Amino acid sequence: MKDEPAGAQPHLPLCRHVATVIDAYFANLEGYQASDLYRLVMSEVERPLLERVLHHAGGNQTRAAEILGINRTTLRKKLRQHGIE
Repeated sequence: MKDEPAGAQPHLPLCRHVATVIDAYFANLEGYQASDLYRLVMSEVERPLLERVLHHAGGNQTRAAEILGINRTTLRKKLRQHGIE
């Protein structure tokens, strides 16, 4: 797969990649308590998701919205929120 992040294992389902990262997060807390993890994950994941899907769609926002399964207006709002154009 093109533009594959270093060390990625494309044969694993996305949920396995997420589980690995969450496990690493908990392992590296060093005594601190986890809190607001849902917000943290969503804020960390949404921007690169939008960027990569938009790149995959060749910059076509209509196609990117279709790939994401969201309305194009919603996509445009999210792109503005993240400063992506």
